[in-house]
Amino acid sequence: MTENKLSIGLTWEPKVPLPSVTKTGSAVLQKLPENVVWKPESELVDGLFVPPSDPRKMNKFLRKQVKDTAGKSWFEMPAPTITPELKKDLQILRLRSVLDPKRHYKKGDSKSKTLPKYFQVGTVVESASDFFSGRLTKKERKETLADELLSDQPLGKYRKRKVREIEKEKRPVGNEKWKIKGKHSWKRAKQRRHV
Repeated sequence: MTENKLSIGLTWEPKVPLPSVTKTGSAVLQKLPENVVWKPESELVDGLFVPPSDPRKMNKFLRKQVKDTAGKSWFEMPAPTITPELKKDLQILRLRSVLDPKRHYKKGDSKSKTLPKYFQVGTVVESASDFFSGRLTKKERKETLADELLSDQPLGKYRKRKVREIEKEKRPVGNEKWKIKGKHSWKRAKQRRHV
């Protein structure tokens, strides 16, 4: 009859072998994977974990348990894990005054090179009352701020123009542009003198 039994829905079986009472503690520890949190019976009192009585160990234990937040005045904002994409976006936000020539920002902590510890990233949701030309199309929406700026056409033209201006300033003027500056320039000059 057990063979004909149909299983409907989801079934679940534990992947970790449960420690039996008859086996020794060291044999069970060898069988369990490393990511399983299991205390041997010697550390348990009446089957429960008792925190250490030493105040130093207790403080260390409590510090591990407390989440890293900005505090009560910031509504317990958590410190996010910084990924490479987030790091690039934060650097772009710090250098935002360079992006647009017609927009000026108040000087902030632009001199400090450290990234903020507590911040949140959100998504702008346009309301239905916004005009269609004020919204971004699906093609214009990108995953990161860097991708969005790279795909922006007017900003790309501005960047290219600025790069050309800088290159023009750095370009040598007068007879400097005819001088050969390289590895064998002395050798060539010597050959020209003897010919």
